[in-house]
Parts: sequence; C-alpha cells; structure tokens
Amino acid sequence: MSSGAVRIVEQLDPASTVLLTVECQRGVVGPDSALPELADAARNSGALANVARLVAAAHEAGVQVLHAVAERRPDGRGASHNARLFKAAERLPVQQLTGSTAVRIADPIPVSGDDLVVRRLHGLSPIAGTDVDALLRNFGCRTLVVTGVSANVAIPNAVFDAVNLGYTAVVPADAIAGVPSDYTPAMVRNTLALVATVTTTDDLLTSWRRPRRGR
Repeated sequence: MSSGAVRIVEQLDPASTVLLTVECQRGVVGPDSALPELADAARNSGALANVARLVAAAHEAGVQVLHAVAERRPDGRGASHNARLFKAAERLPVQQLTGSTAVRIADPIPVSGDDLVVRRLHGLSPIAGTDVDALLRNFGCRTLVVTGVSANVAIPNAVFDAVNLGYTAVVPADAIAGVPSDYTPAMVRNTLALVATVTTTDDLLTSWRRPRRGR
C-alpha cells in the first residue's frame, strides 16, 4: 500500500464516510451529452470508469453513496439565470430535464437501492442549497469523497462547501474531470490540494478493503 493510502486509511472509515458523485448523469457524461467535450474528457481520462469502480467498492464496503444531479423543469421555474453558464445551458441541444433520460446516472456507474439521488434546480454547487448537508449529518458523515464533473465548476464548489461545513474532503484526482484536459491536474495541484486530501482511486479501494481495528 502506498504512503498516501496509509495516511488516509482511518480517515476513510466506511461508517463515517460518504461517497458523492457529482453530475455523473447521461446528459452530462453520457454518449448523448449536452457537453461532448466534457463527456469525452471524463471517459478518455478514465475518470468515469474510476467513479464506477469507487461506487461499486463503496457498495461492498458499506459506504453510503449520494448521487448529485443537476436538472431543470421543462418550464424553467426555479432555474438560475445570473451567470453566463446558465444562459449558455439554456441554448444547449440536450436539456437536463426532470424525469428525462438525461438526468439518469450514466453507465457504467452502478446504482443500488441504498443510494440516494439529490437533485437541484438551481445554482452551481451540489451541496449549497440542497439536502446534501442534512443527509450527511444524519448519516454521521465526517469524511466526504468527491468525484465526478466538472473540475471547472461543480467539483471545487462541492469541496469548498464541504470544508466550510466542517467535513474532511477527499478527492481522488483520477475520478474527476474537466476541460480542457490539462486544467484538471492544475486545479487539483494549485487549489484542491490546499483544502482537501488528494488521493487516487486505487488508494481509496485499498483503504476500504483493509481490515480495521476492532472489526
């Protein structure tokens, strides 16, 4: 086991850890994505496959999984309009409409009956203004593992919000993606590493498979 895995083994106790997937939905990272460049980055980098590996391992280890999905009503009620990103999204050929296939969790990520899906109609963060914080507290979460897309916007938002709310944020750097592809490692190195524990998918998998004291 690498030194990085050794440092985070106890931090990642399944009883107090939650795995969050961010916008890993068909309309974002699937083959018919509204954002094909981002979808390609997620798939070609291996990030989407690593998210799937982490979710499967979380199911086996008893780690709670939350899937954060961004969507909008067909009539647009409640949607944010105060940034260029929102206005651009309104013009995309694929819309993340409530109840559509675009907002279903993308393959190959497995979804179990114990997973929770948290949907938001507004904003940039999968945590701020959603049910995520209350759910994490009810689960006894101390450590939040953040995965998914994008490293440009939603992932840093999630990490900052988690830290501000008192959680320890863990980011497997090979299970997040953004555009252009070389932006993600720069974001991890210069920003996320300052506030989160940066690790790898393999180290996380090793941690969850390692027997713990008293078990």
